[in-house]
Order: sequence, then C-alpha cells, then structure tokens
Amino acid sequence: MSASSPPPTHVIRPTRVEVSLGQIAANLAAIRAHVGPARVMAILKANAYGHGLMPVARHLVAHGVEALGAAFLEEGIHLREAGITVPILVLGSLAGEQIPRFLEHDLTLTASSVEKLQWIEQAAEAARKRATVHLKIDTGMERVGIHYYHADRLLEASLRCRHVDVTGIYSHFAQADAADLGSAQEQLERFLTVLDFYERRSLPMPVRHIANSGGILQLPASHLDLVRPGILLYGYYPSAECRRTFSVRPALSWRSQVCYFKVVPAGTAVGYGGTWTSDRPARLVTVPVGYGDGYFRALSHRAHVLIRGRRYPVVGRISMDQLVVNIGWDTAYNGDVVTLIGQDGEENLTADELADWAGTISYEVLTNINTRVPRLFVN
Repeated sequence: MSASSPPPTHVIRPTRVEVSLGQIAANLAAIRAHVGPARVMAILKANAYGHGLMPVARHLVAHGVEALGAAFLEEGIHLREAGITVPILVLGSLAGEQIPRFLEHDLTLTASSVEKLQWIEQAAEAARKRATVHLKIDTGMERVGIHYYHADRLLEASLRCRHVDVTGIYSHFAQADAADLGSAQEQLERFLTVLDFYERRSLPMPVRHIANSGGILQLPASHLDLVRPGILLYGYYPSAECRRTFSVRPALSWRSQVCYFKVVPAGTAVGYGGTWTSDRPARLVTVPVGYGDGYFRALSHRAHVLIRGRRYPVVGRISMDQLVVNIGWDTAYNGDVVTLIGQDGEENLTADELADWAGTISYEVLTNINTRVPRLFVN
C-alpha cells in the first residue's frame, strides 16, 4: 500500500498501522540464514512488538518457525486459543496460582528458582500431567533466574522431579547490542560453564539458548541450539552501535490523514499552552492522532511527518487525539495521507528517528502504538 493510497473502505478510522507480513517473513529468512543450524524462537511479546500478535504468529508458523516466545501467561493462552500448536515458552516470572493454566494450555514454563520448580512439580503431580520447563540462569542481567554460581542447585533439583520435562535451559544478555562485547562474552562463558553440569554427569543436554537480537548479530558463538530474535524480526537493530552483520527491513508503517487545513497569520499561538507561535503566515494541517494512540507527547516541537513525499514539522503540543503540522506555504488537502512511520516517495521515517526525538528506543515507540489504532496486514 503506497503512502498516497487511502485506507481500505472497511477501515473507519483514518489513522492506522500497516504491517507487511511478507517483510517479517523475509526478516525471519535472513535470521535463519545467519544462525543456521540453530533454530529460531520468534519473540511475540507486547502484541508482537506492536505489530499484531495473532496475524504475526500465524504467519510465522506458516513459514515454519520452530517455537514462539511470550512474556506472560495471557499471551500464551491467546496463542493457543487461536490454534497455534508449536511450542510456546513464557519468558516472564511465574506466580504459583498460574501453573494449572500453563498445564491446561500446554505452555512451556520458566523455572527460575528451586522453589518455583517445586511449585511446578507439585502442580503437575496434582493435575496428573507432565509439565514442560526451561530452566532460567542469571548470568549477569540481575532480573529473573538463579545466579549462575548457584545454578547446580536448580539443575540437581530438576533431576529429582518426576512430573517435569526439562526441554531447555537459557539465559539472557544484558549488553549484547553494545560495541564493547566484553560483558556479553563473560555472560556467555558463565552460561557455558553452567552447562558443563550435564556433560560431567553424561546427561542429555536440554536445548540451550541465550542469543537475543544483539547476540544473533554480533556473537556467533552464542547461537547454540536456538536463538530468540525480538526487535530484529520486525526489521530494527537493537542499538545504533550494534553491528549490522546482515540486513533486515522494518515491517510496520504508521499513517493517518489530513483532517483540517487552515491559514494562520504571523504571531498565532498553536496548541495547549501556546508553546509554539508562527513567525510568519503559515498553512497548518491537523492530523487525528495523538498521545492517546501512542504518539508521544515528548515528540511535541521535535517530530516530523511526511505529506506528499516531503517532511514537515509537528508544531504545538501534541494532544491526546490530534496534532498540528506546519506545511509552510505548501499545499495539502483534507484526506491527504500523513506518514508517521514509513516511506512516502523518496522520504522515509523510522521508529529509530521517533525514538531519538522522544529520548527513548525503537522498542518503546513500536510497542506503545495503542490497540485503538487498527492494524492492516499485507503479505
């Protein structure tokens, strides 16, 4: 869909997100080519990084993705209820009362401590079911997981469980997207040392995984058996300093329309608080999108949008539902497409640019696009 095209007739709201499922599949293919023979667990947390959980999941499974990763139990249940049957690992921390729901929906649990592993064992025994578990090792993130120097306790406890199948073991990088990979290398070495537990006892090795998007790009030794691309799958690199060892492209565009046009004389204050004043006569257009949609208020006076293939500044404070654009003395009409993220002609706006203007990261820009903004999917 081109930037000059109006939205399809079944979409009532002119503000919408367009997601190229074909581009996500192309990004997946690029990742696979880079990490093979390691398998891919596609990370779908936060509404597939704002791209739309169910359509993205179905498309990835149709393209043979081996496993999916979710943040919370609810995400996993939604995927199962939508008919997704591939393994789904829930990466977030676990509350004991949730365990029966994991078992009911055949979701893979994260066991991050001996105590939580015991909860899982007891719940599985009570339900007369087997629980599928990945063990979580903290090698330096200091968020969730047993410390690497106490990891043998968790691994030994797992051998005593009679109702738990440990199919994986993993950790998470804190700085794999940095220019200096010293910290990431240290984390990888700690993780590999933990894995010696299985070799010392001549035990089968569970599936090993630690590589996030930064690890995929910069640390081939971290690919192991499985990699977990998140932001990379959706066409963005995890940081500006991370080496771009292969190419991916953004799959998401965010567009709206001009809904009002006016001419203002010099000296006219615009928006709440009158924080921007025109220094000359100007043509302004109003666009029906605001911070209620996830277009940050912090973008006020900083952001640009694309109209008719040209960049124009956002002026005045961004409102909950509307923003104002100064088109100088150029021409625009009601119904003209306004691109917030994406391509229009030779110009392109990325989530990275919005993140720079707002003082954040592309992850937050994408995941904050509100669900009241309709998603349109193209293949």
